[in-house]
Amino acid sequence: MRSQLLDGSASDVLQTVRGLGFLQIDPIATVATPQRLVLWSRLGPYDVAELDRLLWEERKLFESGAFIRPIEDLPLIVARMRRKRTGKYAGERRGTEFLQKNAGFRRYVLRELERRGPLLSRELVDSSVRTWKSSGWHGSRNVAVMLELLEARGQVAIVGRRGGHRLWDLAERWYPQVEPPPLDEAEQLLAEKRFRSLGVKFEKGEWLAHRDAEDGPVSRRVTFLSPFDRLVHDRDRAEALWGFRYRLEMYVPKAKREYGYYVLPILRGDRLIGRIDPVLDRKTGVLKVKSVHWEPVVKPVSLQKPLRSLATFIGAGSIES
Repeated sequence: MRSQLLDGSASDVLQTVRGLGFLQIDPIATVATPQRLVLWSRLGPYDVAELDRLLWEERKLFESGAFIRPIEDLPLIVARMRRKRTGKYAGERRGTEFLQKNAGFRRYVLRELERRGPLLSRELVDSSVRTWKSSGWHGSRNVAVMLELLEARGQVAIVGRRGGHRLWDLAERWYPQVEPPPLDEAEQLLAEKRFRSLGVKFEKGEWLAHRDAEDGPVSRRVTFLSPFDRLVHDRDRAEALWGFRYRLEMYVPKAKREYGYYVLPILRGDRLIGRIDPVLDRKTGVLKVKSVHWEPVVKPVSLQKPLRSLATFIGAGSIES
């Protein structure tokens, strides 16, 4: 809990992202997007404009792939971007093949970004000659695929958002000049950062605490966690450490769901004590609680304080249980 800044020690957005290592981005916003909800769980209601300022104005954070990271990690990510792609993985082979088959399309995208950028993906013409067989994430727009492949290789960058959509430009115009370390060193440093932020890891049949991890009691504050929160992101780890079996059921048919569409774990102090299924009705401004489920042998506690905090954060005018 201390390593994940869930002990009440988080003070501001930048310090929290640095402590966690990264925020995972996802567009689903039943109550709030995961990247915002993870911060709320630690900070309570905060100015969401601060995250945008840190990303797009002060550039102390950067967006890469599906993550928001501290800018000091850019050399490590650039090392990944520049790595030699051997074709070991199927997705890597598909990406390389797509770029090879669409060399002309690639030149067009880079030329247009140089000439007119920053641009939204829809402001680029899809002139690809090979269709990317979508798994459902990209639809039929090969422009998005091209941009993401170029971003992963360090040629383009996400430089802002317009109406929630990514703005793209040439990486050389956005990122500061950095000297990346060798890939092996970069991966070791990233692994060490992950270990430190998680506090413990399972290795060779036993749980190991990070040398900087602090023990001791934490406050019994009650909050809710995003399904993408690193405390529960590894479902097996959460079950092994807390005896808390948690699965996201949004892709489960409604009739087969055990708890609900987008259920949030309830954290009290250093215990996962239940789960709550809230949803924001954006038309009426009402935060609705569809259900609450407590873990076995847990004595229910009042959720009014965290619900009021969540309602304030997302701009809900009232709460309906």
